[in-house]
Amino acid sequence: MHINFGGFVPLSTVDWRGKSVCVVFFRGCPVKCWYCHNQSILSGEDRRPVDEIKELIRSSSLLISGVIFSGGEATMQPAALFSLAEYSKSIGLSTGLHTNGVYPDVIKKLIDKRLIDHIALDVKAEWNLYTVRGKERAVGKQVKDSLTQCTAAYHSGTLPGFEVVVTLFPGYGEEVMTISHDVALDIDLVLQQGVLMGIRPLDIHNLQKIADHLGRKVRIRTRSDGEIIYEGNSSSGDARIRER
Repeated sequence: MHINFGGFVPLSTVDWRGKSVCVVFFRGCPVKCWYCHNQSILSGEDRRPVDEIKELIRSSSLLISGVIFSGGEATMQPAALFSLAEYSKSIGLSTGLHTNGVYPDVIKKLIDKRLIDHIALDVKAEWNLYTVRGKERAVGKQVKDSLTQCTAAYHSGTLPGFEVVVTLFPGYGEEVMTISHDVALDIDLVLQQGVLMGIRPLDIHNLQKIADHLGRKVRIRTRSDGEIIYEGNSSSGDARIRER
């Protein structure tokens, strides 16, 4: 069995809140967002034996408590993903997935097989705008299906951790309102600062203003301030940072 390999980070403290992890990057992605930080692995080939990647995970295992599968899009390669997740669990590591949600059937199998402990679902746009952004119309439905499945699994306890991540750029603040309505209040909603050369990013104050209109607790993630939990009330004008 082989993986179309995108890269490996042996130790990270920023990819899974509260954990030290290694990160396995899968090459290839069906969405290919213009702002993706991993443009170099959205296409192309670097075929490696899955056992080679298992050895990389094993070599980091004394320093970490978990593994993140990212990309690209890991769920494009389900056989390799299942094999690596099974191996990681077998040596006592927690498993996390960063995904765009385009393959809900793969996500469901991971959850049903208890191969994944945490999912970060990256929602690119409100559902009906996936077509406008150059994606196929069906993609929005697939991502929404993934949201529904992950939410149900989180509420039933079969998925211990779940968060929805929305990357924001200037002019995209309105969309998060629609997305927020479909994210249950007990699910972490992360407003992530979009960073792209030539575009001035929204700073934490801009992101707080967007959060104030959502009427819910959110996590705000920026390069300069890391991640904070933010609570705002747009009707009273009262807002506070609860925790870093």
